[in-house]
Amino acid sequence: MVTTTRKLIFVYNADSTLFAQISDGITKILAPNKYQCNLCMLTHGPLSMKEEWRLFLETLPLEKEFLHKDEFKSKFPQLNDTKLPVIFIKEGEKIKVLMTSDEISQQKTILQLKELITGRLAV
Repeated sequence: MVTTTRKLIFVYNADSTLFAQISDGITKILAPNKYQCNLCMLTHGPLSMKEEWRLFLETLPLEKEFLHKDEFKSKFPQLNDTKLPVIFIKEGEKIKVLMTSDEISQQKTILQLKELITGRLAV
């Protein structure tokens, strides 16, 4: 029996460069309403991942991958038109959207985000 590996891929609407990360941290603090990545806003503080989010991720029985938009575009060029942030689920070689950018943007708390992810994974 062949088991298909399932993986969640979280793609942030932020670049991975040091300058971008510093700039993002400052924007989160000074002008959070202008910040372009609700996935980052909900799951990370100015410097690191929020503990509540880290603990939630540990409960999910799937592999996880975290990509910034520059990393994503280089790894998945065929998906460059995807609006970010986004959460994908990859099963074997198939990759599909688990949560769209618009759905992520509608979440106001980590709890709402966790519940939506958990519900989608249960289907």
